[in-house]
Amino acid sequence: MQTVILAAGEGTRMRPLTETVPKPMLPVADRPLCAHTADAAVEAGASELVFVVGYEADAVREHFGAEYRGVEVSYAVQEEQLGTAHAVDAASDQLDGDFVVLNGDDLYDTAAVQALFENCPAVGAYQVEDPRPYGVFSLDGDVVTDVVEKPEDPPSDRVNVGLYHFPEAAIEWLSDVEMSERGEYEITDVVERLVAEREVRAVPVERWLGVGRPWELLEANEWKLDELEGRVDGEVKGDADLRGDVVVEEGATIEQGVVIEGPALVKSGADVGPNAYVRGATLVGEDCHIGHGVEIKNSVVMQGSNVPHLSYVGDSLLGTDVNFGAGTQVANLRHDGEPVAQTVKGDRVETGRRKYGVVAGPGAKTGINSSLSPGLVLSAEATTEPGESVTKDR
Repeated sequence: MQTVILAAGEGTRMRPLTETVPKPMLPVADRPLCAHTADAAVEAGASELVFVVGYEADAVREHFGAEYRGVEVSYAVQEEQLGTAHAVDAASDQLDGDFVVLNGDDLYDTAAVQALFENCPAVGAYQVEDPRPYGVFSLDGDVVTDVVEKPEDPPSDRVNVGLYHFPEAAIEWLSDVEMSERGEYEITDVVERLVAEREVRAVPVERWLGVGRPWELLEANEWKLDELEGRVDGEVKGDADLRGDVVVEEGATIEQGVVIEGPALVKSGADVGPNAYVRGATLVGEDCHIGHGVEIKNSVVMQGSNVPHLSYVGDSLLGTDVNFGAGTQVANLRHDGEPVAQTVKGDRVETGRRKYGVVAGPGAKTGINSSLSPGLVLSAEATTEPGESVTKDR
């Protein structure tokens, strides 16, 4: 079964983490975000993976190459990001027969992907408490009878989450889609035509996460780190104490006096300690340094970043090559107990998280003894002064 994985988006809502990395290639536990989707497809029986690429396309190509886990890999380029139907249409010349389409920046339970492969035509349907912000399916049993976009009076609580198994005829339909009011060619138009002409099964999706904003990347890591089984392939020195499911990759070093409470993953080339404390669902990326007396809690620290001395980082995302000066303290809790908000594309957005720290873009640096407020965003290459209390994005 040919499987199209949509991985062309720039990920503007994920800025500044996507300044140099496409959103589908952001780290989620032990692999990039879109690799979890690719793995689910391979395990479901994909005969070929067709990645639709665009922004920073080489990062996707370099990771997956011409073959991934024994499955052929090919690429289609979406020159402009003009919607999901436009993205799939970019791959249409490479498709032959029925095909599956998956979002490369979403996470799905593997059983749902397996069921999708076994039924054609089919779509994934996920149950939500408030379906109004989504495309909502009208259902007759497990058969889709209609799709309604963002209805005020939803016909069901089952929503569209970007899982599709299309018949071969849909390849020709892609080029017939008209531009929507928001200036995009929408795959939902193809789904609506499919529902009108065929019996389409709604495959239940038990677990799903759309990863579009930084706090959702944090949630994605919480999900996938929790699935890891502990192992130690690197060096653990002296009295270092690893508790629960902790993975220490080959080439990583855990110094004396370190305590790590899983689920946690320390990637190759990383060095933790001495006397550091890592807890919660935490990813320490390749070639990172977590130094003496540092506490990292429930965070993602990406490749090449350093938190060297006597600092606290909680519920935060540090992009590549970030450096926190000694004594940097991240506040991750509002005094009034309300959920923390973050600026996304110029608007303040509620994260829904009671505890949420900072997002630091690639190359950001803090001066010693900096204090960073909850929900703060440091843009790429941003800096703070020694002893500065930072309460506004920069």
